[in-house]
Amino acid sequence: MRIRLLSRKVAGIFLLLVTISFGMSASAQSPRKITGQVTDTTSQPIPNVTVREKGVSNTVAADAEGRFSIQVRTNHPVLVFSSVEYGEKEVPVDDLSVINVQLTPVNHSLGEVVVIGYGTQRRANVTSAVATVKSENFVKGPVQDAGQLLQGKVAGLTISNPSGDPTGYSQILLRGNTTLFGANADPLIIIDGVPGGLRTVAPEDIESIDVLKDGSAAAIYGVRGTNGVIIITTKRASGTYINKVDYSTSISTHKISKKPEMLTGDDYRAQIAAGKRDASWDLGTSTDWLNEITQSPLSHIHNLTFRGGNNKTNYLASANYRSLQGIFLKSDNKTFTGRIDVNHSMFDDKVKINLMLLNQTGNFTQTEDGGSFNGYTYRQALIRNPTSPIYDSTGNWFEQTGNFNYENPLSRIYESDGVTRSVNSRMNATITYTPLQGLRLSSLFSYSRLNTNAGYAETKKHISNLRDNLNGYAAVGSSISIDRLAELTAEYSRSFKQHRVSILGGYGYQENESSNNFIRNWDFPLDEFGYNMIGLGNAIKEGKGAIYSGKAETNLISFFGRLTYSYEDKYMLMANIRHEGASQLYGANSPWGTFPAVSAGWRISKEAFMQHQQVIEDLKLRVGYGVTGNPPSIAFLSQALLGFGSYIYNNGGWIQVLEPATNPNPSIKWEEKHESNFGLDFSLLKGRLSGNIDYYIRKIKGLLYDFQVPSPPNLYPSTRANVGEMQNKGIEILLNVVPVRTRDLEWTSSFNFSTNTNKLISLSNDLYQTTNDYFTTGGTGEPIQTYTNIVYIGKQIGDFHGFKVIDIDDTGKWIYEGKDGKPVQYSAFGHAFEDKKVIGNGLPKWYAGWNNNLRYKNLDLSVTMRGAFGYQIVNFQRMYLENPTIANYNRLRSSRDKVFGKADLTAPLEFNSYYVEDGDFWKIDNITIGYNFTKLSTKYIKSARIYASALNTIIFTGYSGVDPEVNRLGLAPGNDDRDRYPNTRTFTLGVNISL
Repeated sequence: MRIRLLSRKVAGIFLLLVTISFGMSASAQSPRKITGQVTDTTSQPIPNVTVREKGVSNTVAADAEGRFSIQVRTNHPVLVFSSVEYGEKEVPVDDLSVINVQLTPVNHSLGEVVVIGYGTQRRANVTSAVATVKSENFVKGPVQDAGQLLQGKVAGLTISNPSGDPTGYSQILLRGNTTLFGANADPLIIIDGVPGGLRTVAPEDIESIDVLKDGSAAAIYGVRGTNGVIIITTKRASGTYINKVDYSTSISTHKISKKPEMLTGDDYRAQIAAGKRDASWDLGTSTDWLNEITQSPLSHIHNLTFRGGNNKTNYLASANYRSLQGIFLKSDNKTFTGRIDVNHSMFDDKVKINLMLLNQTGNFTQTEDGGSFNGYTYRQALIRNPTSPIYDSTGNWFEQTGNFNYENPLSRIYESDGVTRSVNSRMNATITYTPLQGLRLSSLFSYSRLNTNAGYAETKKHISNLRDNLNGYAAVGSSISIDRLAELTAEYSRSFKQHRVSILGGYGYQENESSNNFIRNWDFPLDEFGYNMIGLGNAIKEGKGAIYSGKAETNLISFFGRLTYSYEDKYMLMANIRHEGASQLYGANSPWGTFPAVSAGWRISKEAFMQHQQVIEDLKLRVGYGVTGNPPSIAFLSQALLGFGSYIYNNGGWIQVLEPATNPNPSIKWEEKHESNFGLDFSLLKGRLSGNIDYYIRKIKGLLYDFQVPSPPNLYPSTRANVGEMQNKGIEILLNVVPVRTRDLEWTSSFNFSTNTNKLISLSNDLYQTTNDYFTTGGTGEPIQTYTNIVYIGKQIGDFHGFKVIDIDDTGKWIYEGKDGKPVQYSAFGHAFEDKKVIGNGLPKWYAGWNNNLRYKNLDLSVTMRGAFGYQIVNFQRMYLENPTIANYNRLRSSRDKVFGKADLTAPLEFNSYYVEDGDFWKIDNITIGYNFTKLSTKYIKSARIYASALNTIIFTGYSGVDPEVNRLGLAPGNDDRDRYPNTRTFTLGVNISL
């Protein structure tokens, strides 16, 4: 009986277990694998999107190509796709095993891809100070180079064009000066992964430019990135294209921004009548010499781009021709650039090959040996007697050779002939292999070759013959520079649950081989051959003239790595390290340098306490620290070097002797920049208001400086050593606003603001000591011949140093402020150094930019404005051309004005505070208005655009010179050189067509 009851109990328990098991199987589902890809509305993959199964703890992350794989667990699963820039989207799984999802961005700026060096990141995950400018926001017009595209666009990046010469380059300064030797001040330019220059590619061929501003971002480039990194991405072949052709063309003209107002022939005659000039200065004509050497320039640019291919092989081919004319006669620059970019995928897209070929040819006219347009000709046009004729009675150029430094500027132009031709060839190949998901192996190889050939000649009618008896002059020269680069990288990325990790390792080798030669000769029997038969000259035969050739080689070996980590898109970390050695430090105690960096980000907006507000969609705090290096510009400073120097007479002949060129310094090493950066990124009101704020502190340690040393024991009077320390710090603010966004009308506005303060902290150590707490630099040129700037240890770079003028006496002589603050009368015998003071500074204290883009239906308008404030300029033209005591040269009309409204100046030429002016300016720099034709009746033209543009349009400034944008590089910024090619205002009409 008990056994029967027990059996019934067991049977009941078994029935209960079966029932529970059946119920559990009915309410649960076996795990099911779901795969797919996440893309945006343009079908481009979105990396690192979080994919979560709703209602359970089951989360994965999409990879770099937007692909994902997840095991769903619930009976009716729903997947939630989310990211900062795209918000959230729920998708029911139903019976699907493959789900491809398109997400619409809620904030475009957070979703944009940022190039960070050897890879990319979403803007939302960037933890360093990185700025990006897309092609649609570039400055419009016939810009000189790629740098000018960014003017006024990036906080902390100062780009100026102090010259209107069509062969000139943009001057770039990122977060202040970092060295005492200006040759090392340029940022690193990377073009599609390969170092290059601002003119390596045509501006019209650039897709986007990324600027790595702080040390934590630039440290991945080590010694090359100490002055910042500018990464240029060209328009590349990508995706699947039908055949497409784009053509753009523009035509432009220029004028001097502000012509100097010189005395005219009538002014001369009025001064003669008033007894202020001798009657012999009236030569009977009226000539506007500046007008005579100028032309009405016409520049035109053409760009043709072909695209085609499929998802396996695609290509982009472009041809660009730029013909730029300057405002001066025989001032030009012509460049043709051809580029081919090909992509090919194979082995189920596991292997991808990119091949890029570029060839660029250029030429420009020379009216100066070794240059382009001779600025001294511009000076002669200003100082030339406006009553003198162009030709004399015999039809030859009118010259007055007895008047020193007085030349016919037209003769200088037409009696000289020269050209510089260059060919720049570049080949890049990148092979990427993805053996398994998350692992990417890449190899980059590049070969670049720049050949330059130049020739220049002056005829027997040139002033060099008439005054200096050269009897015809010619020079030829050539140079070649070859760069080879190889970089091997491996990157592994993995996402698990809420974690994303990426590890990059790489090796790089870069070498440069360069050589050059030139010959100078004179005393030719005839002019007809110019520089083409330079051996006809007699100067070299007589042991005069010059023959030179040289060669140099450098290389750089690098090992680098990077770790990036993200948890829930909330906590982010990036760490870099680069270890490299350079041939410039061969033989030194420390030829290798190690450059680490780390940055972290905290997305505050992802925290729980931020989830119930509707105003802020993104708020991220960033902090970073990085070390970069700067190698010596001269090689082998660790060794004692000999060079050929003076000549001695021995055994009936002259012998050039070897003499010491450097002292050995085995302690020579890199200059190191240590930079801390603190940043805040924000986006509010669904992206209608966004921006960032950065505060940085840079300390440059081991600054190189030339120290005077005793001889003996040293064989050379100076030694270059690492002893100095400099500091830069500042604030950068970027604010983007979308005041209006409707279907027909949209207005976007961007404002940036930056400051920079600089200090030379020290310039001595235990071994090397400076004898003074200052050194002077800069120069006025002849005939004043004095320095303009001073650098005090413990103070900022850029200070002007001279006599401070406070008044003028009744006789027209200066009254200065002495060292004790009391007035000091002018003395023809000069004054003591102690009476000189800091009378200004050539570096702006802060910069600002304001960019606006408006669109109404198919009509668009863009306006770029920028300014610099809190600095001074030495006006060289006033200093040399406003003094009424100079009788043999023409003068500015302002020379007739009384100084301080009291008296005519009677003191000779001098550099003092009277010629130092405030340089503050605000420019309406670039205005472009365009119309887009989107619905065309022809089947051959898909779209078209016409536009008109003005560059350097309007300047608001109190500066009386041609343009307040003067040289800001080096240790003597703010000097407005009297020979500099004047800045110009440019007007452009253009057309873009897509076929």
